[in-house]
This record gives sequence, C-alpha cells and structure tokens, in this order.
Amino acid sequence: MNFNFKPSVNSTGNDLLPAFRASSLGLPIGWKIRSLLIGWSLFLIAGFGVAIQTNPDPRGFGTHQRFGFAPCVIRNQLSIPCPSCGMTTSFSHFVRGQIRQSAQANTAGLVLALVCVVMIPWSWISVYRKQLWLVSNPETCLLWLLCGLITITLIEWVFRLTF
Repeated sequence: MNFNFKPSVNSTGNDLLPAFRASSLGLPIGWKIRSLLIGWSLFLIAGFGVAIQTNPDPRGFGTHQRFGFAPCVIRNQLSIPCPSCGMTTSFSHFVRGQIRQSAQANTAGLVLALVCVVMIPWSWISVYRKQLWLVSNPETCLLWLLCGLITITLIEWVFRLTF
C-alpha cells in the first residue's frame, strides 16, 4: 500500500495539520487494512474490558502488579517514578468515570485512554467508508499522536520529579 501523497492543486501549503485535512475525506484502504482496523478496535475494547475488571491501586500506581507483572524497576532501584508510573491505574480510573483520579495517576494515561476511546468508532467508520476517515496522511497523523503523547508523558514526568 502506498501512503505517499502529493499536495492537491488547491493546497496552499499553509495547512497547519495537512494529515487531518477536512477537504479530503480520507485515504482509501483495502480489505487488509480494514481487517487490521477491526482487530485493533476489538483489541482496544478488550483492553477497556480488562480495565473495568481491575480495581485501581489506591497508591496511584502499581495496578499492573495485579496482572502478575513485577513492580517498577526504576521506582524500586532509584526511588523515583518512571515516566509511565500510574498508566494502568489511570486507565482503571478512566473506565470508572473518575477523570480527576485518572489524571492524578498519570495525565498521559488519561490522554491515551481518550485517544483509544476515539479510535474505536473511528476504526469502524473507516472500515464502513473504506477509507481512513478524515485522515489523508496516516504517517503524519501517527507522528502527531506519538509526539503529543511522548511530550505529555515527559512534561508530567519532569513535574513529578521536581515537585
């Protein structure tokens, strides 16, 4: 599948986010990508289902240990939280509608949960329309999402280390 797009004739080059250009309804996709989107949305739904079944740790971190994972090595060895400390707890609060507690556990976890919630219907709309709905350049879109999440994670981590 070729994701390389050339600017349209009407493009002025002044678009802030050309990956989300509304004039283009989206990149056409074949059955393989549609199958991946269905699988991805079912994976996200299952993840939220697991979060619903998991009670958040009252400490604000460590909920992942209920799945048999080891405690955070960075927290245990260096006595500082890692950038993702509280992410599972944040999801667990999010599915219960406890938005404030979700943000307190890990703000990036709250943002990631919101992105995942939006991705479920977006995936199904894209499958139905046979095109990536409202996304003309998936690489740029994914880059924006990843950079945004990483930036939020690092900013929050610096605040947690500082204060």
